[in-house]
Amino acid sequence: MEFTVREFIADFGYEVVSGNAGLDNIISKPQVSRPGVELAGLFDFYEYDRIQVMGSKEVTFFGWLNYNDQEIRVNMLFEKRPPMFVFSKNTDIPDVFIRKGNDYAIPVIKAPKKTSALMSSLYQYLNSKMADRLSLHGTLVDISGVGVLIRGKSGLGKSEIALELVRRGHQLVADDRVDVYQRELGIVVGEAPEILREYLEIRGIGIVNVVKLFGAKAYKENKKIMLVVDLELWDNNKDYDRLGLVDEKIMLFDTSVSLVRIPVSEGRNIASLVEVAAMNQRLKFLGTNTAKDFVETVDSRIKLKK
Repeated sequence: MEFTVREFIADFGYEVVSGNAGLDNIISKPQVSRPGVELAGLFDFYEYDRIQVMGSKEVTFFGWLNYNDQEIRVNMLFEKRPPMFVFSKNTDIPDVFIRKGNDYAIPVIKAPKKTSALMSSLYQYLNSKMADRLSLHGTLVDISGVGVLIRGKSGLGKSEIALELVRRGHQLVADDRVDVYQRELGIVVGEAPEILREYLEIRGIGIVNVVKLFGAKAYKENKKIMLVVDLELWDNNKDYDRLGLVDEKIMLFDTSVSLVRIPVSEGRNIASLVEVAAMNQRLKFLGTNTAKDFVETVDSRIKLKK
């Protein structure tokens, strides 16, 4: 997925020092580059198609070069037409970069973060922005640190479950539609589309804003999905797992995520069941499997009686 420098600026709010004519330059790579060896004159491995980050090390070394070498090296950096240059907080942008930014229509940007923090934020942002995405019908909530994606047919009460969970102190991430992407292998993240952020649709009441009702703590922008809960109407002819020994999985991109199926019928408090499922999943992550412990206890007692 490609996007422009203009979108990058809108997301971060960083200052554009020069090269405003290049705000529509395309960012097509999820990696960044720090052109240190290039400033030393080695351009064989110049990754010019990435965002170029200039930290204090690069700028300090650049200051040791004579005027002619500075002009030559910066010109070689710009003529390959990278999308933009980003300077970290504790750096003074050399005049030659400002001039070349305008000459080549390549934005030169000043970030209010130190180099390490800047690199970390760019890594997370680019991997999120450029990842392949799925749009899923469901509701995503953060239950005591466990991201739970609740799925099921319309009318089964997913939004009402989310509302009850928020009332209990948990956090809404997305309702009705969840945009999902794989940040890296093993980490699938869900978030709400921009227009639906903070909102819940409750039939009979309408659209409610959880932040205005319950405060900022009731909403979270995104969350790693650690458990998928499928709601389905109770079927008397179906055998449901009563011990929890079967660890069912579902694939989201290349990541395996635990799946729990909860039958819905009158009299069942589904919000409580989802909450317990999340807490039980957290125990499993910590190394405790209650179902296996129970079976092992029963087996050991049977052996003792024999």
